[in-house]
Parts: sequence; C-alpha cells; structure tokens
Amino acid sequence: MEKKDFYNFEYKELKTFLYLNFNLDKKKSSMRTNQIWKFIYRNGFSNSDSFKNLPIELKDKIKENINFARIMIEEKKISTDGTIKWLLKLKDGNLVETVYIPFGKTGTLCVSSQVGCTLNCKFCHTGTQMMVRNLETSEIIQQILVAKDELEDWKIEKKIRNIVYMGMGEPFYNFESVKKSVSILKSIDGLEYASKRITISTAGVSPQISLASDEIKTRLAVSLHAPTDDIREKIMPINKKYKISDLIESCSHYAKINKEKIFLEYILLKNINDTEECAKNLIKLMGKFPCKLNIIEFNAWPGVSYEPSDKEIANKFFNIIKKSGNIVTLRKSKGEDILGACGQLKTESEKKRKNIG
Repeated sequence: MEKKDFYNFEYKELKTFLYLNFNLDKKKSSMRTNQIWKFIYRNGFSNSDSFKNLPIELKDKIKENINFARIMIEEKKISTDGTIKWLLKLKDGNLVETVYIPFGKTGTLCVSSQVGCTLNCKFCHTGTQMMVRNLETSEIIQQILVAKDELEDWKIEKKIRNIVYMGMGEPFYNFESVKKSVSILKSIDGLEYASKRITISTAGVSPQISLASDEIKTRLAVSLHAPTDDIREKIMPINKKYKISDLIESCSHYAKINKEKIFLEYILLKNINDTEECAKNLIKLMGKFPCKLNIIEFNAWPGVSYEPSDKEIANKFFNIIKKSGNIVTLRKSKGEDILGACGQLKTESEKKRKNIG
C-alpha cells in the first residue's frame, strides 16, 4: 500500500484509516488517533520515531503506511521590519510562498492556496504568474507547520495568532482543499484555531462566498479595490463575470449567516481608484452589508505600470470614509523590501499548466 500523506487526513479520516488498516478496534483507533494527532499538531513532531507511549509494533506500522515529512524551505528572506518570507518547494518541484507578518510578540501567517493564479489582476504580481495547479490540503497545512517550526511556535501561547488565506492563488477556486484545511486548523485536539482567527480572502467568486458561509465559516475578506463595475473591470477581470451587485448579494448572505463584519480590501492606485468620487461611491457600497474597510498602500514590483497614491490623497480618501461613520484603517505595508507585501508574492515555477477543474 502506498504511504498516505498524514496532512491530508481530517481527524475522523485518520481514525477510520487506523480502524480499517491497523487491526485496531474502534476504541483503540480513537485513542491512537488522539495521540498521533496531538504528537503532530500540539507537540510539533514530524517523525513517528518521536511518538511516545506507542507500542513498537504500532510505530513500525505507522512508519510503513503514513508519511509525516514536511515540505522543504528553498529560500528564506527576512525584512527590516521583521516580516519573514519562505519560498517552499513542493514534492513535484513547484514553489509557493508563505509570509509571517509580526505585530509585537505575535503575528499573522499568510498562506497560499494555489501555485500561480488565474485571476490576472493588473496590479498584482502573483497575477502575472501562470496558473499551475491547486494545492492539496496537505500542502496548505504544511505551510503552517513549517512556519511554526521556524518560529518555535509549539507552546500554549501561539506566536502565529491569525492565519489568512491571502497568499498566492484564489482560495475559492480551490474550495474543497481550503475547506478541509480549515477543518484541520479548527480541530480542538490539534492546532485549535477559532473561526475568528482564520480569514479567507477572495477576489469575488460570488457563488463560493455563499457556499463558504455554510460550509467553511471563517472570517471573510473581499479584494474589492474599486467601488464601481467600470473601474473594477479595468483592473480585475473577474468583475466581468461576477459584478459588484453579485458581490453585495453574496456578502450580505455571508454576514447574516456568520454574524461577522466582512473585511473589504482596497489598494489605492494613483489616479485610478483614489478620487473623492470613488470614496463617496465606496461609502454607498459599504452601507449594503456589515463591513470594515482596509485601505492598503500599493506595493510596486518590477515592471508594473501602476503607482501608489500620494500620501495627501491617501489621507484625504481615508478621512472621507472615516467621517461617514464606517470602520476604516489605513494600513502600511510590511515586507515590501523582500517582495513579501500584499500583492507581491510570485514564484518562478515553470511547470506546465494542469487541469484544475
């Protein structure tokens, strides 16, 4: 039997696997599942030799049938502001990027869901990379475990306080793997992240937003970046398929089901979406459903034709929104010097495009 990748198992799946393949009754399968799960997700072990209090025969069988190896770090860069970017090499040679953004003693981990991206947003560096394939659940989870290893984050108080699916790719175009990875993150016997500590960011795949409100139940961030269809279509091709009216409808449903405000991400682009009229249109849009606005400085990258808005214009835009009574933050980018900031992630994977349907 080919070895199973441990990090693709949900808790119940592992219990079933042990029961069916390890000649254990249901009670012992449940007990061993709990032990193994905690060895990996509470203690940070990555080798079955480290498992304590298990019979040697069982450990040998685990080693024969389950693979616990982590993906490898190809490159690591540390920004002057403490942001860390890891370039991770997958088993097939493809590369993805994961970024840790510190805020004091804790921080946020930004994970990828695809190798490359299909969206082609004009201002996003990742969007210039050819779509290669979806990540498996295992490859999403391992990004988190590698970061925890690197940060020595295996104590009760988590250094990685929040996890955001804002790296390479569109998470809702890899719905099932993302959904399963969130289930593993939430497991009370493992990493134990609360729903409010996990955020999935989408460019606006409206049908999947509605589906996620029932099936995934995390916080939601929407990469809006324009308040009207005509502006949004020029910088985000996805808007040709899913209009802002579709977004309003799906976000309203999501907020109603999950009782949480939705984060709207808005990168300011000079002379594109930073006018007073844009701010006023944005205020009207924000009145349609419960939300918070994150205004983000544009992070330039080699070859891009857009420029960040002037500081004076950015502050004016921010103040118009704030005076309207809406919740708004003006976020300064981190990790820009290592191309680790919002919209800058890109690898040079040259694998042929694969069917991701």
